[in-house]
Amino acid sequence: MTPAPTPTASAALAVLRRLVGDPAAELHDGQLEAIEALVDDRRRALVVQRTGWGKSAVYFVATMLLRERGAGPTVLVSPLLALMRDQVAAAERAGVRAVAINSTNAHEWQDVLAALAADEVDVLLVSPERLNNPSFRENQLPTLVRRLGMLVVDEAHCISDWGHDFRPDYRRLRDLVAAMPPGVPVLATTATANRRVVADVAEQLGTGGADVLTVRGPLARASLRLGVLRLPDARTRLAWLLSHLGDLPGSGIIYTLTVAAAQDTARLLREAGHDVRAYTGQTDPADREAAEGALKRNEVKALVATSALGMGFDKPDLGFVLHLGAPSSPVAYYQQVGRAGRATASADVLLLPGPEDRDIWQYFATASMPDRGRAERVIAELSDEPLSTPALEALVDIRRTPLELLLKVLDVDGAVRRVQGGWVATGQPWTYDADRYARIAAARVAEQEHMLEYERTDGCRMEFLQRSLDDETAAPCGRCDSCAGAWYPVDVVDGAAASAGRALDRVGVPVEPRAQWPVGADRLGVPVRGRIAVEERASEGRALARLTDLGWGNALREIFAAGAADAPVTRAMLDGCVRVLAQWGWDERPTSVVALPSRRRPLLVDSLARGIADVGRLPYAGALALRDGGPTGEPGGSSAFRLAGVWQRFDASALELPPGPVLLVDDLVDSRWTVTVAARELRLAGVPEVLPFVLALRG
Repeated sequence: MTPAPTPTASAALAVLRRLVGDPAAELHDGQLEAIEALVDDRRRALVVQRTGWGKSAVYFVATMLLRERGAGPTVLVSPLLALMRDQVAAAERAGVRAVAINSTNAHEWQDVLAALAADEVDVLLVSPERLNNPSFRENQLPTLVRRLGMLVVDEAHCISDWGHDFRPDYRRLRDLVAAMPPGVPVLATTATANRRVVADVAEQLGTGGADVLTVRGPLARASLRLGVLRLPDARTRLAWLLSHLGDLPGSGIIYTLTVAAAQDTARLLREAGHDVRAYTGQTDPADREAAEGALKRNEVKALVATSALGMGFDKPDLGFVLHLGAPSSPVAYYQQVGRAGRATASADVLLLPGPEDRDIWQYFATASMPDRGRAERVIAELSDEPLSTPALEALVDIRRTPLELLLKVLDVDGAVRRVQGGWVATGQPWTYDADRYARIAAARVAEQEHMLEYERTDGCRMEFLQRSLDDETAAPCGRCDSCAGAWYPVDVVDGAAASAGRALDRVGVPVEPRAQWPVGADRLGVPVRGRIAVEERASEGRALARLTDLGWGNALREIFAAGAADAPVTRAMLDGCVRVLAQWGWDERPTSVVALPSRRRPLLVDSLARGIADVGRLPYAGALALRDGGPTGEPGGSSAFRLAGVWQRFDASALELPPGPVLLVDDLVDSRWTVTVAARELRLAGVPEVLPFVLALRG
C-alpha cells in the first residue's frame, strides 16, 4: 500500500504544478527528497543531476514553501550573466519574484534594495564576485544574511579547485555559509561533478560540522546522439560545416576554442548565406543578450561561441551542439553538450577535433593556482593602507588579469582583503600548498589525455562521459556513433573546401596603438603619465594573423613555440605579409623599412624586414640600435614593468631615413610597449608617421 503523501509533498506538488502551469506535472525522483530536506529539516543539500532534470524546480519550489512559512528571501549565487537572465525569466514565468544584482544593472540596485526592504523579493540573484564587493559586503550583505531564507549555490562545481571551471570567488561561499544563522537551509546544484569534486563541495557546505545530504542521479542524456568526426585539418572541418550546417536539426551552438576562431567561423558561414552570430567574452554585453534571444526564438541557425556561452544557458529545444576543436576535459565537454536536447526527443552532438587542440589547451593553460614567488611579492607589497590593482600591478610585475586572479585566491586564503580603495594585507600567515597545486596541475594534464581517449574510443561515448563523472549507472546508450554507427555524413560538397581555404587564408589583423601610459610607470623610473602625446604615437599597425587563428595561427604557433629554432621567414609567410601590406589602405605609403632588434629571433626579424623591403622596392634602413644592453624583462609582466624594460633602450640616431612614413617591422606583438617606445624614438627623430607591422598578434 502506497503511503499517504506528507503535507510538504502535497504542498510541493501543488506549487510545482502552479509554477509550470501543468496540472498533471509530477516531481522527479530525488526532487521531493531535496525539497523536504530543505523545507522540513532546514538541512544542507548537494544535488548532482543531469542538465534538464529540474534542479531549478527544487530551489523555486523550496523557496515558495519557505516563504509561505515566513522565511526571508532566497539568495541564489549564479556565475554567469546569461544564466542569471535565464533564471530571472524562468522565475517570472513561474510567478516567483526574482531580481538580480550584477555589473550590468547598477542603475537598478537602489530599486532592488528597496524591494528587498519591503519584502517584495522571493529570490535575489548575485554573482560570487558581488559577495566580495566592499560596499555590498559591508552595507547590504549583513542585513541580507540576517533575513536569509535559503542560500542556493548554482553550478556548485565552481567551488572546487578540482572542478573543470574553478572560480576563486566561489570559494568565499564557505565563509558565507559559516556566517549564516542556524537553521538556514543551503542548496548546491551542479550537473558536472565527479566523486572528488562532490566530496570537496560537500566538505565546504558542511562548514561548522553540519551534515550534508547528497542527492545524485544518473547523468545519461537519452536525447543526445553523440559522435566524433575526425578530419585532417581546419580547412576540411570548415568545409564540412559549410556543407552540412543546414542539415543539422533546428538551431544550435557551434563551439570553438578561441575568440578568433568563433569570429572567423561566423564570418565564413554568414558569407555562405547561413544566419549565424559570433558570441564570445569580447562581444558587447547588449549584443550577447540579443544573440541569446535570437537563438531562443530560432531566428538564427546557430551561435558560434566560445565557452562564454555555457553554464545554464536555457533553450530546451536546442537541436544540436557542434564543437570545432575539443574542450580540454570530458567533464567540460559534458557540461557544454548538456545545453542540447533538454526538452526534445533527440538532439545531435558532434565533435570535430583538431590536431592543434592540444597546443591551444597549452596556450590557454592559465594557473588558477598561485605561483609562490608571485604570491609572496604581492603580499610583501601590501600593508594596511589600501592599494589599487593598477598601482599594485606597477609594483609586482604581474599583468592585470593574472594579478586579479591571484588576488582572489589570496583573498580566499585569508592573506589579503579587498576593501574600499583597493587591497590590504591581513597579516595572517600564508603557506604555499605546493603538493596540492602540483596534484591539481597533474589532474588537469590527465583530463586532457582523457579527452583524447574520448575521441579515440570505440566504446559508447555517453557511457564514457558518465564514467568521467563517476556515474555508477553508466551503460551503453545505443544511440552514439560507436553504438549505432556513424549517423553523420562525411562528405564535403563541391566548392566548400575552396571557400574554407579562402577563409583560412585571410590575412591582416589591426594592431591598435597605445594611447595611454600605464599607471605607476614613474615609480619605475619612467617619467611619463597620462595620455601619450599624439606626435609621439605609432599609427594603427597590422599583424599577419593572431596566434590563435584557425588558419595562419597553426604556422605561427610553430614559430613561436618554446624551444623553436630561429629561422628565416618562409616564402609562403612572406607572401602572406605582402598581401597584408597590399590591403592596408594607409594614407601615405611608407618610404623605408626599419626593423626592431631581436634577441630571440634575429634571423626571423631581419629576413622579414629585408623581404618586405625587397618586394616593396623600399630602402631597408636597418635595425634600431640598442642602448645599455637592450630591452629587459620577460613577456607576461605588467604594463609598467614592460614599459620600463624597453624605455630608452632603442636609438634611431644612426639610421639614414628618407622623408616620409616608416614601416616598423617586428615578429610578435603582445603588450605593444616595444613598438610604442620604438615608434616614439622614431617620431622624436623626425619621422612623420610610424606604421608597425608584425607577424603575430598574441591572443
